[in-house]
Amino acid sequence: MDNKNNALIRDLETLMSDRFGRYSKYIIQERALPDVRDGLKPVQRRILYAMYSDGNTAEKGYRKSAKTVGLVIGNFHPHGDSSVYEAMVRLSQSWKMNIPMVDMQGNNGSIDDDPAAAMRYTEARLSKFAQGLLEDIEEETVIFTPNFDDTSLEPSVLPARLPQLLINGVSGIAAGYATNIPPHSITEILEGTIYRLNHPSSTLEDLETLILGPDFPTGGIVQGKKGIHDAFLTGKGRVVIRAKTDIVQTKTIQQIVITEIPYEVIKSNLVKKLDDIRLNKQLEALLDVRDESDRNGLRIVLDIRKDADAHLILNYLFKNTDCQIYYNYNMVAIIHQRPVLCGLIEILDAFILFRKEVVLKRSRFQHDAISKRIHILDGLIKAISVLDEVITLIRSSKDKQSAKDNLMERFKFSEVQAEAVVSLRLYRLTNTDIFEIKQELAELQHDLQLLVGILQSPELLKNVLIKELQAILAAFKIARRSKIEDEVQEIVIDKMSMIPNDKTILTLSKDGYIKRVSLRSYQSSENTVPTVKEGDELIGVIESETYDQILLFTDNGSYAALPLYSIEEAKWKDLGNHFSHYAKSEGHEKVIAALMVKNYKTDAFVVSVTQKGQIKRTPISEYEVSRTSKVYDAISLLKEDKVISTFVLYRNEQVLIVSQEGYGVVYDFDDLPESLTKSKGVKAMNLSQLDSIAGAIALRDEKAAVVVMTINGQMKRLKISDFALNRRPAKGELLARKVKSNPMLIKHIKLGYTYDSLKITADAKLWYAVKDIPFMDKSASYNAGLSALPSWYLVKDIEEVRITDTMPLKQVDMIKKPNVQVVTQPKEEPVYITGSQDLPKEVLAEGEEAPSDVEFIHFDL
Repeated sequence: MDNKNNALIRDLETLMSDRFGRYSKYIIQERALPDVRDGLKPVQRRILYAMYSDGNTAEKGYRKSAKTVGLVIGNFHPHGDSSVYEAMVRLSQSWKMNIPMVDMQGNNGSIDDDPAAAMRYTEARLSKFAQGLLEDIEEETVIFTPNFDDTSLEPSVLPARLPQLLINGVSGIAAGYATNIPPHSITEILEGTIYRLNHPSSTLEDLETLILGPDFPTGGIVQGKKGIHDAFLTGKGRVVIRAKTDIVQTKTIQQIVITEIPYEVIKSNLVKKLDDIRLNKQLEALLDVRDESDRNGLRIVLDIRKDADAHLILNYLFKNTDCQIYYNYNMVAIIHQRPVLCGLIEILDAFILFRKEVVLKRSRFQHDAISKRIHILDGLIKAISVLDEVITLIRSSKDKQSAKDNLMERFKFSEVQAEAVVSLRLYRLTNTDIFEIKQELAELQHDLQLLVGILQSPELLKNVLIKELQAILAAFKIARRSKIEDEVQEIVIDKMSMIPNDKTILTLSKDGYIKRVSLRSYQSSENTVPTVKEGDELIGVIESETYDQILLFTDNGSYAALPLYSIEEAKWKDLGNHFSHYAKSEGHEKVIAALMVKNYKTDAFVVSVTQKGQIKRTPISEYEVSRTSKVYDAISLLKEDKVISTFVLYRNEQVLIVSQEGYGVVYDFDDLPESLTKSKGVKAMNLSQLDSIAGAIALRDEKAAVVVMTINGQMKRLKISDFALNRRPAKGELLARKVKSNPMLIKHIKLGYTYDSLKITADAKLWYAVKDIPFMDKSASYNAGLSALPSWYLVKDIEEVRITDTMPLKQVDMIKKPNVQVVTQPKEEPVYITGSQDLPKEVLAEGEEAPSDVEFIHFDL
């Protein structure tokens, strides 16, 4: 102590350690963890004792809960009234306790997690079961300690007649410790305890033939015998709790009926989750969800389609809802004032040892009480035998004390006997009462012999314990509620079989907005432009199926693989969601290409080309992912580089790469080394210092031509035969004559067929056929083309990956769908390219219908 300032000086670390240690000890011993002997936390014990000491027992009427809460707070538990009342309510809830310890009248909550009525509205009393925990408490069977203000005493433990810890279970969190003990069948626990008493050296395997595992008040199916064994052996283990379900067939539909749910699952939340699955169309076959529970029991009904696989839907519900949960044993209890992780045998042995102590203390107390009573009865019988002398002696005495003294001196009575004699009422001197006194003496002498036997014979003590347990077993024999299954059933879900493979329309924009549209919505809006944000560009529209996956490639070198069924269905006029809604990404990158994939087992490759001249070829199988909720690296970019083109390449095809300054190179398939997704690739082209890559395409059909477009809308058409193969890396050759006074930078290149058409939806609304773009030599300059449109760009289409053989040099084209590309310009004056090899030779006039095997997408603004 610092004498000047009259202050204690302590090291902060030491002070905090000491204070937290005290707090932790209090929380562990006096708040959160149960005592292994009576299975109760302190607040539960105080509630039961307060009701017992106030005479609020099962054979009497109910009393206001507020009175009990007041008694508990005022006498034993100086904490908040709400915490005491909540603990009291839990003790009364039949869906949380196997055998409730408080009998409450009024609203005590529900399995839907409805709150109980306020304590002033409810009434309660001890249940018959709880009274068994308090029996013999007044016979000096347990130690009483002073309460918090030393005004009264409270029991440190209740003289429980059965291992309540295992029967009703408990959960709690303390400082550094937690406990989670499930409820078990009272029948099994009592039978196991009796067996342990008869066979002290029995093994856990012996006990497991009687105690099968947890038994929850809400029933359900418990799976995992190994987890139960681990918990019984070590105190830790995990089991699966599954709802009890039935599949009912009706004339029009099937029904899944849930009649039991896992322990401590809130029914209303489960029903809401099931209905959310229906509303979000996660299960297309789920038609309706109803909660039909009433006073007769729990019942949740799910209507499903007649042709649906009900077992598959059940597996989905088990995996994705609380129809199935995991329960983790953590059997920590207070033993000898210390928290101990204990198994089944340790808990039973600790209870048996405690119960023996209780019975021995009770027997000693009763032995002493009976001995005193026998001593008094001996004195009374002796006095009756010399009654006339006793009466004369008492009448001649001065007062009561002198009478007692005279009796003790004359007849050698003890003080207790003399007191009994002088207090004897005259009616007790009748023949009947004298006979009753002698009969009582005989009975007490017999009881005394039994008590001496209990105190001296361990075998007799054991028999008393067994007899008491058997009496409880007869009074509370309750059938098992939860079914035990040895193995945890593996949940196998073929998610695709739960999703109908419907035709759908997909739209994608450069900013990454994607949506899935039903054919009905698309067909009713086919003459309108899909919605995009201001400044955004449409990448393309494609008809696909919900089983397909779309690969989105971004300019920062990443990609996402999204199954179409995971994309939310929207209306044609909706904007849709950003793809980061489905796959976590930075969100600021631009989508530069998209590939629709039906099967990754194909001999197709993905080629990526960057602005600074890197190229890589990767098998498309490398892009298949197990998790679709995040983006992955498609290429490792150099500093300040970005991806310009990504497309599919097959064997026997070539790649054309064009720079902005007009140089073009053609490489054969085998000239591009194969690499993995995270590689940076190889050098694609020798570029001058100011030049960069404008685009790249696959040359896969000599009937097509290369359409080159400049940033000013000027175009020319080149024959594929005009290009010679190069050895990588090369600078290439010019695709058009350079004019120093009017340099032309290339914006886009595209492979176009003779009868592909440009539809210009500007004021003129004219068709512009690809065949009208003249074939020009590479030495010629660009055609005037659409120079009236000073700033337009080609929007890439969504290409569908063909399913091909994996053998080299052989391709089988299984998909023949028209190719859709869109060309737009600012200020809502878009230009669209609609392509098909099967177009008629004549250019379609305005309003003329195309053949049925050709698909056009017209957007008229």
